[in-house]
Amino acid sequence: MKKLLAGLGIALALTACSNDDEYSWDDFSDKTATDTLNIFIAFSGNSAIISGDGEGYVTATGADVTVRSNTNKFLQLWLSGNTTDGSLLVYSWKKVGVVLNGVNMTNPDGPAINNQCSKSLIVTTAEGTTNTLSDGTQYAEAPLDNQGLAIDQKATLFSEGQIYFRGNGTLIVDAHAKNGIASDDYINVESGTIRVQVAQTGSNGIKVNDGMTITGGTLTIEVTANGARGIKNDARTTISGGQTTINTKGNCVIDTTYTDDVMTIDTTSCAGIKGDSLFVMTGGSLTITSSGDGGKGINCSDTILVQGGTLMATTTGSNVQGKPKAVKSDKAIILNGGYFEASCAKSWACDNGSEEEDPEKRVEVIGTPTEQYYAKKHIKVVF
Repeated sequence: MKKLLAGLGIALALTACSNDDEYSWDDFSDKTATDTLNIFIAFSGNSAIISGDGEGYVTATGADVTVRSNTNKFLQLWLSGNTTDGSLLVYSWKKVGVVLNGVNMTNPDGPAINNQCSKSLIVTTAEGTTNTLSDGTQYAEAPLDNQGLAIDQKATLFSEGQIYFRGNGTLIVDAHAKNGIASDDYINVESGTIRVQVAQTGSNGIKVNDGMTITGGTLTIEVTANGARGIKNDARTTISGGQTTINTKGNCVIDTTYTDDVMTIDTTSCAGIKGDSLFVMTGGSLTITSSGDGGKGINCSDTILVQGGTLMATTTGSNVQGKPKAVKSDKAIILNGGYFEASCAKSWACDNGSEEEDPEKRVEVIGTPTEQYYAKKHIKVVF
């Protein structure tokens, strides 16, 4: 086993993603009560009771609830109760808040919550509550939007716009068909306890297009599907706080295609975090374990920069079909603070895109001469 261990002690601040929406609702206390409309949705078996909606924005067919809002008010939807055949589908011109206030919702043929608004979905877990969102193993044909196009159904909890996770309660997402949580924009995890569990029939834990930011809370992701990722991010990943734990168990997925009688083999391996842009960590903790064949802890197309916090990545899988790596970057792995540990049973612990045989040359330690001296004293490689 190869093990790279570095103990460093520098912490730098991270600038969180800015909110580019038309209005800033980051601090609700700044808004008067007339700007917020609280609507309460209580699920009970195959029905839903709606109260607080004097404008007729919310309708229910059984326990399938649809919100259609053209108001400038901020709709805050309070969900509670239990249903094994229910859902929430949202169409809105403006941001929408969902308060999970002790709700257990299963949609056997689609997403439990589907936000078709391109603005933010602010998900708040009420303090002292445990909330569960589940889907089925196969989605039904998607409903059509007002242009006659099938709406996206990419996850148990899906949003066309940004997702903010807040509150002091617990959210459990049980995914069986697709991703656990997905956004076509960015996702911010700020507080609360979130647990995402994806079955072998599902896909990624979290799928996000425009960036993943973790500033607080406790996030746990477990994926078992082959070729699946704990977090699949098409943009920048930033971690400045919170406790994040990711476990992947699946093996590689092998796709073979033929073009003009030329065979091309494409291998997709599991990864705790698969990012297509910069990975920056300045605080918090990130623990990743990948146990499948060819699995990777962090697999980044850009630079991996660790400036603070605690990062531990371990891969224990074989290298029969893929090459496991604990921390892999196509450009560079740079350490400038925090605690860094990477271990891999069947391949390099760290891979920075070079062919350096010396493991210590696969990472770059920066800082003042004194900082580099103490950092390098703690770098160890165990074969």
